[in-house]
Amino acid sequence: MPDPTLDPADWGALRDAAHDLLDRSLDRLQSARDGRVWTPLPDGMKAGLKAGLPAEGMQHFELAERLASLLPYGVGNTHPRFFGWVHGAGNPGGVLAEIVAAAMNANLGGRDHGAIYVEKQVLDWCRAMMGFPADSGGLIVSGTSMATIIALKAARDARIGPDSRTKGAGGVRLTGYASAQAHSCVARAFDMLGLGSDALRIVPCLDDFTMDLRALRGMIAEDTRSGLTPFALIGTAGSVNLGAIDDLAGLADIAANKGLWFHVDGAFGATAILSDRVRPRLKGMERADSLAFDFHKWLHVNYDAGCVLIRDRDAHLRAFSERPDYLAPSARGLAAGNPWPVDFGPELSRGFRALKIWAHLLEHGTDKLGAAITRNVEQAAWLGAKIDDTPGLELLAPATLNIVCFRYTADGTADPDALNEAIVIALQESGTAAPSTTRINGKLAIRVNLTNHRTTRPDLDLLLSEVLRLGGELGTQ
Repeated sequence: MPDPTLDPADWGALRDAAHDLLDRSLDRLQSARDGRVWTPLPDGMKAGLKAGLPAEGMQHFELAERLASLLPYGVGNTHPRFFGWVHGAGNPGGVLAEIVAAAMNANLGGRDHGAIYVEKQVLDWCRAMMGFPADSGGLIVSGTSMATIIALKAARDARIGPDSRTKGAGGVRLTGYASAQAHSCVARAFDMLGLGSDALRIVPCLDDFTMDLRALRGMIAEDTRSGLTPFALIGTAGSVNLGAIDDLAGLADIAANKGLWFHVDGAFGATAILSDRVRPRLKGMERADSLAFDFHKWLHVNYDAGCVLIRDRDAHLRAFSERPDYLAPSARGLAAGNPWPVDFGPELSRGFRALKIWAHLLEHGTDKLGAAITRNVEQAAWLGAKIDDTPGLELLAPATLNIVCFRYTADGTADPDALNEAIVIALQESGTAAPSTTRINGKLAIRVNLTNHRTTRPDLDLLLSEVLRLGGELGTQ
């Protein structure tokens, strides 16, 4: 038998299958507005995806057919009426970057090769975008959840010293502070770092859903009196529930005064720094010790792509840099180019995420991306005002950024929460639109997130008309 290889016996057949699949993928993106928002995977396909482990392979044309069959069954975020959760809408040009990344098959854990320099360029652009020093640390990661773990590990180690890497936190009882609207990834990071999620103090919010700074000061003082060690303060630049932006400048002042590491969770909201309308509200973010944000949300880079920036590059290195002999650095050759990305995070095996970010910024530029963000903010303000003026609808919180929370109201409804949840499910299952739900001051809300460059006002008109229609029909059942 010939020596085994995974290269195709017929490169022409692979090219034909690849060209056909590329066309079908681009056709899907070109028609993103057409048809249903969300289409559940049919039962037959679910059953087919429970097949046993294949011992023998298939031809490329058959593989391409299998791959293409999945195209209609995504979560729906490429459609302009996907309003649920904070998902970016993607970018057709991103397909090109993914092709090159797949062909290069680069491992960005380290070594001296072209892909590393692309990531360095992207990080330089991130520092410039966010107002961080040119010599700050940084890393491209899967998303804000990983970025938060990296940032808070650097914060923990900076507070209790480098011995924590080998000896743990010891008897030091660290505490951190975040608002009641902070993303759940912050508590998960405390858990995964061995601090315990209870060490994250949840600070109440003001009526505008931003952190109450007076309450924060009191909590820090109380913990200090109790012999605990406050070490981190987490501000939110765009809460997931409502898009609330904490008083970041005020938080930066408190962190400086109390000697706390100031981290900003900017998962989607930090990128609004590109919007002339939103930028003033992010004042103080540039003073953070660390910042976590995503490209795959409001900047529409294809999933997954996030970033962490850490002001003190040395602190960032001290938190992660430690290599065995087989990864020893060198001044020349392929092992040059130190420090490597692995010195700034937990992963040695890393995909070429930076390429699609680099290509996206080159394709569109920050002016166009900022304008798309501004349009979503304007759409949210318009939608909030229209809800206020529409009988039968109730706005549950001001639409201050890009998220609108409201509900259908009807006299005599026995269970308004159940009715509004039923409306959302009906919208999703009909394929008309895909909002999500949340709770605002105890009331179940229909939540509309606008981080989609394809959304237009007629899409929002259709949403409201369907909510009113469904509310009337379901409320009488």
